[in-house]
Amino acid sequence: MAGRLAYRVNTGVGEKSSALLRRNTHRLEKGLSMQPRREVFAEEFIIETATCFVQCMAADKICEQELKWAEDVLSSYFGAVTHTANIAEAYRIFAQTSRCSDTSESGSAPSSIPYQHQQIEKSHIDTDSFTALCRQRRAVRWFSEQSVVDADIDRAIEIASLAPSACNRQPFEFFVANDRELAPSIAKYAGGTSGFVDNIPCTIVVVGDLSAYPAERDRHVIYIDGSLAAMQLMLALETMGLSSCPINWPDLDVPEQKMAKRLGLKPFERPIMLIAVGYAESDGMIPFSQKKRAGVLRKDI
Repeated sequence: MAGRLAYRVNTGVGEKSSALLRRNTHRLEKGLSMQPRREVFAEEFIIETATCFVQCMAADKICEQELKWAEDVLSSYFGAVTHTANIAEAYRIFAQTSRCSDTSESGSAPSSIPYQHQQIEKSHIDTDSFTALCRQRRAVRWFSEQSVVDADIDRAIEIASLAPSACNRQPFEFFVANDRELAPSIAKYAGGTSGFVDNIPCTIVVVGDLSAYPAERDRHVIYIDGSLAAMQLMLALETMGLSSCPINWPDLDVPEQKMAKRLGLKPFERPIMLIAVGYAESDGMIPFSQKKRAGVLRKDI
C-alpha cells in the first residue's frame, strides 16, 4: 500500500527515474515492434505518456539516458501512427518540450528505438563456454584479503542492468558495502551466515522498489526482476575473477525493520537478497551441490 501511495503522490516520477515513463515507453516500443504494425495504437495512454515526459524534462532530475530513450521512442511513435484527436493532442504536448526536430520515419532515425533482430551485436560465447562459466560460478564463502575494486562493482551492475524486467521498469537498486568492517555487519542481518560472515570483504544488498507499481497484482514483481538482475550480476563478477555467494533474505518483520533502519529504506523498499563478493581463497572449500537434471526438472504440458 505504501508503494502504491508513493506512486500516486509522485505520479510515477521518482528521484532519478520515472516508473510511469519507463513502463509506457516500453509499451510504445512493443507497439512499434508489432507485425503488422497497427496504424493507430496506444490511444488510451499516449496523452498520459507525453504529459509524464514533459514533467520529467521539467523536473531536471531524471537520468538523461532514460529521457533520451523516451524521447526517441515517442518521436518514432508520432512519426509512425495516424494522428487521431488523442494522438494529435499528445503530440502537441510532446512537441513543446521535445528536442527532436524530425518525427517522420523518413528523417534521421533516433538511436534508442526498436531495431531488427539481425542488427543485434552477437557475442562470441558458445553454449559450451557459457556452461563452463555457470559451472565455474559457485557459492564461495571463503575470501582472500584482496580488496574489491569499486569500478569492478560498477561495471558488474551495468551488466546486471541488461537483465529483463517487467515493462523495463527495473525496480531495484544495489546497496554496496565495500569495506572489510562494514560488509560483515550488513551481512549479519540476514542470518545463516555464521562461521564465514566475518571474512566477507564486500556485501551487496539487492533492494526492490514497490513504488514502481500502481496495482496490487504487481507486488511480487520486484522479487522476479531483482533476482534476474542478481544472477546476471554474479555471472558478470565471475568473468572479472570475483566470486560471490547469494545470501537468502528472511521475509520476517524484525530483520526487515533492522535492515530498513540501517540502509535508510523507505516503507515501500524491500530487501530481496544479499550477495557476498570477493576474491576466492584458493584453498577455501566449496560444497559440491549436485544439480537436478533436465529429466527431473522438465514437465511436458
